[in-house]
Amino acid sequence: MEAVMKQKLSSQEAMTLENNHGAHNYHPLPVVLSKGKGVHVWDAEGKRYYDFLSAYSAVNQGHCHPKIVDALKEQAETLTLTSRAFYNDVLGAYEKYVTDFFGFDKVLPMNTGAEAVETAIKLCRKWAYEKKEIPENQAKIIVCENNFHGRTTTIISFSNDPDARENFGPYTEGFIRIPYNDLDALSEALKENNVAGFLVEPIQGEAGVFVPDDSYLTEAAKMCKENNVLFIADEVQTGVARTGKLLACDHENVKPDVLILGKAISGGVYPVSAVFANNEIMNVIQPGQHGSTFGGNPLACKVAIAALDVIIDEKLAENAEQMGQLFRQRMQKMVDSFELLSKVRGKGLLNAVVINDSPDSTTAWDICVALKENGLLAKPTHGNIIRFAPPLVISEEQLHECCDIIEKTISEF
Repeated sequence: MEAVMKQKLSSQEAMTLENNHGAHNYHPLPVVLSKGKGVHVWDAEGKRYYDFLSAYSAVNQGHCHPKIVDALKEQAETLTLTSRAFYNDVLGAYEKYVTDFFGFDKVLPMNTGAEAVETAIKLCRKWAYEKKEIPENQAKIIVCENNFHGRTTTIISFSNDPDARENFGPYTEGFIRIPYNDLDALSEALKENNVAGFLVEPIQGEAGVFVPDDSYLTEAAKMCKENNVLFIADEVQTGVARTGKLLACDHENVKPDVLILGKAISGGVYPVSAVFANNEIMNVIQPGQHGSTFGGNPLACKVAIAALDVIIDEKLAENAEQMGQLFRQRMQKMVDSFELLSKVRGKGLLNAVVINDSPDSTTAWDICVALKENGLLAKPTHGNIIRFAPPLVISEEQLHECCDIIEKTISEF
């Protein structure tokens, strides 16, 4: 085993090891990455690529950002984990920093996006019973069709993705599923008894970067408030400057009752997630009722502070807005020129191009393989959609070069 870890593996050897010894729960593009810096990654043979997935928007600050990596190194040599059985000298400072940063009274720190969603669900239900006085075990949470909030047992219970659901039951009850971007459907669902919350992605990323109508979030939040229902925004993928604002909700000046963050809150350097709420909601959680051994550990806290500093210091939200507009302009010209493409949509640097083909076709996958050969990495979602989400540190010159690669690939295809 030591020899395997020490030797320099070829791409084929690395893929064979994964295939033979790892669960087959992913279908990766056939490229083995061994190094990353900024907007670039390199494979095991040294070929350089532009990263246009950013670890599903976890690497907004770019690969191996020196400020974030330095924070990790410094804290790793001092103290990494205490559990929450004891106080540590970093958590409180992080909690003050991050609640000021996002404008909430309190934060509950966790590790992964799915854990944060589970935390928000538990928080919403407990608030429903203790504050709204919904009868015990009767609380309902409204969710949207084609959502993606993770793959835990509870979360897949309200998914309509057959790959996520099939043969994983029995499913958890307590959810009402409605169409996305449909205020009439939300209005009807809010009329049901015992509704506690509305859990929604401001932009549906995994579904194919579906951007709702301009007033959707505003009206949805208003309707929730009128019905004493918590508006819960899952910004794990859309948050931390990805869409051209600090939060996607900021495009409509909407403040969620509960905010869920993960991914880029640590710049892709360490698993960090968080749930934010004000005191009247968060204070329903008492000792022993929710937690995590690693949640709020000193290493995570120092990394997250550095990662958020980078967002502000380097004006990454502003860059995402400008580069996103430029990207969609270039893509729209391709949509107008190539019959293979039917539309482009997105906000900031979270974008998707729809291939003029059926979701059952392999065309989008084949295009992504061709893009890889030409030096750009992207991944299809839902069959005929390719998501394009580069690190937010990308420059205008680099963006044009990437658009040239995409245009060349599509024209040859």
